[in-house]
Amino acid sequence: QVQLVESGGGVVQAGGSLRLSCAASERTFSSFDMGWFRQAPGKAREFVSTIRWSGNTYYTNSVKGRFTISRDNAKNTVYLQMNSLKSEDTAVYYCAARTTRTGLLGTFEDFYDYWGQGTQVTVSS
Repeated sequence: QVQLVESGGGVVQAGGSLRLSCAASERTFSSFDMGWFRQAPGKAREFVSTIRWSGNTYYTNSVKGRFTISRDNAKNTVYLQMNSLKSEDTAVYYCAARTTRTGLLGTFEDFYDYWGQGTQVTVSS
């Protein structure tokens, strides 16, 4: 069982920055594909970004150029650096992990085996 714990959420003004962290309990973290999703009030959870075990990254169009996903395998942690935040980025952000390798890209929820509890990000305008 892999436990994922997110942190770093909060309230920030539009145009500001936040860095989310997601710490995994598993030592084989380096072999995981990791993803970030978000869920705004009244909306379905949506894909934000993923980083593969190889280090390859992918972003949804609305965050390209503003968000950066990265990982530190020595710390079993994945990060989401969020810059130029907008009010529409307000959501609960979740990290997710897939523990088995696949040729698919992790842009959908069913791709992942484990989820964190979420961290609230609120962007005030």
